[in-house]
Amino acid sequence: MKYLSIILFIAFGLISQAQTTISGKVIDTKGNPIFGANVYLDGTYDGATTMEDGKFSFETKETGTQSLVVSFLSYETKIVTLDTSLLNKLEVKLREDVNALDTVVLSAGTFEANDNSKVSVLKPLDVVTTASALGDFVGALQTLPGTSNNAEDGRLFVRGGDAGETQIFIDGIRVFTPYTPTTNNLPTRGRYSPFLFDGITFSTGGYSAEYGQALSSVLLLNTIDEPDQEKTDIGIMTVGAALGNTQKWEKTSLSVNATYINLAPYLQVFEDRNDWEKPFEAAQGEAVFRRKFTNGTLKFYAAFDTTNFELTQEDINEADGLQFKLNNKNFYTNASYKGILDNNWSIVTGLSYTHAKNKIGVEINDIDDTENSFHAKLKLKKRFSSRFKLNFGVEQFLTDFNEDFSNSFFSDSYGFNNNITAGFAEADLVFSKDLALKVGLRADYSSIFESFNLAPRTALAYKVSDNSQVSLAYGNFFQNPSAGALKFTQDLVPQRTDHYIFNYQYVNDGRIFRAELYRKDYDNLVKFDTQFEQPNSNFNSDGSGYAQGLDVFWRDNTSIKNLDYWVSYSLLDTQRNHRNFPNAAQPNFASKHNFSVVGKYWVERLKSQIGLDYVHASGRPYTDPNTNQFLGARTKSFNNISFNWAYLISQQKILYFSVNNVFGFNNINGYQYANTPNANGNFNRRALTPAADQFFFVGFFWTISEKGTDNQLNNL
Repeated sequence: MKYLSIILFIAFGLISQAQTTISGKVIDTKGNPIFGANVYLDGTYDGATTMEDGKFSFETKETGTQSLVVSFLSYETKIVTLDTSLLNKLEVKLREDVNALDTVVLSAGTFEANDNSKVSVLKPLDVVTTASALGDFVGALQTLPGTSNNAEDGRLFVRGGDAGETQIFIDGIRVFTPYTPTTNNLPTRGRYSPFLFDGITFSTGGYSAEYGQALSSVLLLNTIDEPDQEKTDIGIMTVGAALGNTQKWEKTSLSVNATYINLAPYLQVFEDRNDWEKPFEAAQGEAVFRRKFTNGTLKFYAAFDTTNFELTQEDINEADGLQFKLNNKNFYTNASYKGILDNNWSIVTGLSYTHAKNKIGVEINDIDDTENSFHAKLKLKKRFSSRFKLNFGVEQFLTDFNEDFSNSFFSDSYGFNNNITAGFAEADLVFSKDLALKVGLRADYSSIFESFNLAPRTALAYKVSDNSQVSLAYGNFFQNPSAGALKFTQDLVPQRTDHYIFNYQYVNDGRIFRAELYRKDYDNLVKFDTQFEQPNSNFNSDGSGYAQGLDVFWRDNTSIKNLDYWVSYSLLDTQRNHRNFPNAAQPNFASKHNFSVVGKYWVERLKSQIGLDYVHASGRPYTDPNTNQFLGARTKSFNNISFNWAYLISQQKILYFSVNNVFGFNNINGYQYANTPNANGNFNRRALTPAADQFFFVGFFWTISEKGTDNQLNNL
């Protein structure tokens, strides 16, 4: 018995010598103990849970170098690799997992319209149910702060920039001709149907180094990744008809949409101020094909449209009016791929091709122009951790533009090749849930000017409370001059702006408030010495300017049941010395004050959504030749109240009605003056008013789907 006791004692002693104690304490970055954290040796069952004081202790028979894993919900997992003999009396500090928290968002200059975004100022539904937008996503964005109202134009004018300073991308790939062609005093529309897109990012400044060739703004449109069901959409309207269909297979899907517009029947009922020889007619078709792979998605997008019309417009210098005709054909296609690679790498790549052809007739002059453009892009992204991400890429832009001009006495051809090679790199650093930084650099080489430009960009965001944050952004932005100048001369340099932005944002329970101060400085703007760009103009890049102001936005969809509304206000102070300006002045496309209110109310008893919005813009500058002041006069303020009503006849059938400018405000976009003075030495003028003070729209929309619950309310 004595010997047995000795043997057992020795055995237990050996066992105890083979056991190693792993111990320590788990705390957060402020030194507070973390209770309930999991601590274990990787690949074993040896471990423990921390106590209230953050301490842990357990025994293991493992020897040599081991990995101690420490994890806790909403904190980053930490791994300590040491010899087991050193894994005692440790102090392990865990950082908060910024992906699992309500982390600060880099939001300066950016408005999101995406159901999946952390902070969405608008939803895709809002883009097409805004009464004054008339179903155009560009029209809806014009109710956001930072935009100036130009009712006669229809494009986006952002923070003192002209419409050409905003670039549009579909799935990250450039769209070179995003608007339908038109003539004076008839607003254009975006070419692309909103129902194929589920995400829109509208950046009014300070945007990512990934995007270039835009002095003022970028608009990013993302097509739907995967439709939820097969369906057919039918639309019958007072201005035409629409038909859409979506088919799904195991790993692929296809969505197509076709629209035909003809204003002839409408103009028979509601005549406007133009004398139409051939009323506006347009046909449009779009398709998105998607293919899912194990680690990524491939998309093909294609759109074709054709437009033609002929009319005579009133002109103070032409007794019989000014004759204008247009025939346009436009084709755009892109292919894009997003995928996951090994070791936290991802890839985004794509290319686009645009073919646009215009045949324009102005009195005796015929103008035929053709544009072929190409964009290729490759971007790689590496996620080193939830706190550090790096992306970089290269892209190529190619544009070949040719124009033939002729009349009975003269003919000539003009054109240019605009090739740009660019590279970019950008890092996202999240220091904590309260502080984040984005730093980027973009490089552009323009072969047409043989010039190389570097554009640094940075943004910083700091969370000042649970629901609010402040952001700062700075960046350089370059853009080559427009075709209007390049087709006549290439002896220029890229135009430039510098952006400075300060942003405050508050988000809480369906309410969002944004206020943003900004400053933009322009340099190398195009100037010429004739009334318009023409072959005998003397061009240079000596233009300059500035734009500064305040943008305010408030949205609330929770305070009043079934009511969703937003309010926007912009204060703009801007001057330019560009084009044929004799001196710096506020350009005629800029309004000092822009204000809008948009409201949407769901009436359950009537199964109806009712929308009402009001848009106000202060008067814009124009030049009165009867005075000595350049752009010294101002038009009266612009006002517009619009109304729409969508009634659900049944779950999948909708009757829709809208009227633009309900009260028929007599808005004036500017004035045209006679070329010569009258007998009293004064120049006569006529007001440039919209072709029609009001526009009425009625449509019937029917959806046929698998589930029987979808409707086209989000397309109206």
